[in-house]
Amino acid sequence: MSQGARNPFAVRAYGPAVPRSPSASIAPTITGALELPRIVHLGPNLFGAAFTLMKLLPARHILDRARADGRLEPGTVVIESTSGTFGLALAMECRLRRRPLVLVSDPAVDPALRRRMRDLGAVVDIVAEPAPVGGYQQARLDRLAELRSRHPRHFWPAQYSNPDNPGAYGLLAEVLTAALGRVDVLVGPVGSGGSMCGTAAALRDGLQPELRAVAVDTPGSVLFGQPDAPRRIRGLGNSLMPPNLDHSAFDEVHWVSDREGFAATRALHRRHALYMGPTSGAAWLVAQWEARAEGHRYQDTVYDDAWLRREGLRLRRLPARPVEVDSPADGGPEWSWLGWNRRPLAAVTPWAGPLAMGSGGLARLGNAGHPGAAA
Repeated sequence: MSQGARNPFAVRAYGPAVPRSPSASIAPTITGALELPRIVHLGPNLFGAAFTLMKLLPARHILDRARADGRLEPGTVVIESTSGTFGLALAMECRLRRRPLVLVSDPAVDPALRRRMRDLGAVVDIVAEPAPVGGYQQARLDRLAELRSRHPRHFWPAQYSNPDNPGAYGLLAEVLTAALGRVDVLVGPVGSGGSMCGTAAALRDGLQPELRAVAVDTPGSVLFGQPDAPRRIRGLGNSLMPPNLDHSAFDEVHWVSDREGFAATRALHRRHALYMGPTSGAAWLVAQWEARAEGHRYQDTVYDDAWLRREGLRLRRLPARPVEVDSPADGGPEWSWLGWNRRPLAAVTPWAGPLAMGSGGLARLGNAGHPGAAA
C-alpha cells in the first residue's frame, strides 16, 4: 500500500469543527514534525486526517521499538521490500539516524521517487521480472531473502507482518479522539492492514467499542476474497495476504475501481483543495457516502486529463452510491460494497483462501486463517 504520500483517513464523527489555534512547537526533526496528520473538516459530520507522509508513523515506531529491544544495534543494515512511500519514510528516518538502508522495489516505483530515496542514501534494488506466483511482491520478497542472507547483521521492518505496524496507529487514535471526541465510523484504504486495523483497534480499546470500521479495497485485490488481477491504483489492495490484516475488524468493505478512484481524487482536489493520491480519493468517495454528507506524484497521471483518456480511465461523473453485493465474488468492476460484519475471511469466503504473505514468503490459506505474524 504503496499509498499516496498524502493519505487522509476519512472519519465521520459528531462534534464541532476543529478550531484554529495559534499554538506552535519546534520539532527536533522533519520526520517528527510530519508524522501526525492535520484534522480537516470535509463536510457535515465528516473529517479527514490529512498526512504529509502517512508511512512515517509506522516507520518511526518500528525503528524505535527495534532499537529499544536491541534488534537495531550500531552498524545494523535495515533491509525492506517496498513499492513506494514506506520506503521513502524509511529512507528519511534512516538518513537522520545514520542507518544504512537497502530497499527492494519494482518498476512501478516512479523514477523521481527512486532518485529521492537514493539521494537520502538508500540503496534501491529494482527487481526486473515478476514471480510466476505472487507477481512483483513475491519477486521482491525472494530478492529480500537473498539480501538478508548476505547481511548477517540486519533488521527487517516487515511492515506486512510486524505487529508494530498496526501498533503505531495508537497515536493516530489519540489524535482523532482529542480532536473529535467520539468517532462513529472510520473509513480508510487497506493495503498492509496496519493503518486501519491498528487505528480501529485503538479507538475501540479507548472506550469506543461501537465504532464501525469500513475498509476500502479495489477490484482485483485478494484482501477481501477476490481473485488477484491487474490494478492501477498503487497503495490500495494487495496480491498477497498480509498477516497484519484482521478481517474481523471490519463492518463493511467497499471495492472502488481505478476510474472511480482517479475521478474521486480529482473531485477531492476541486472541492477541498486537497492535492492527494488515489488511495485518498477512493477513501473520500466512500466516506462522504457513509456520512451522507497533496498528490504531486500524480501530477502527470491522475491530474492529467490526456493521460486518463489515453488509458481509458476517464470518468465524467462520479457514481452517487455503490452497488450492494452478496459476496466478494460479486464485487466490482466498479464501486460496490459488502456488509462484512466483523467476520474472519474464512466465514465470508469458505473456499480455499488466497495466497498469504508470511515471514518466509508465500503460503496458501485454508480455513485455518492467517499464518502467525513475524517481526
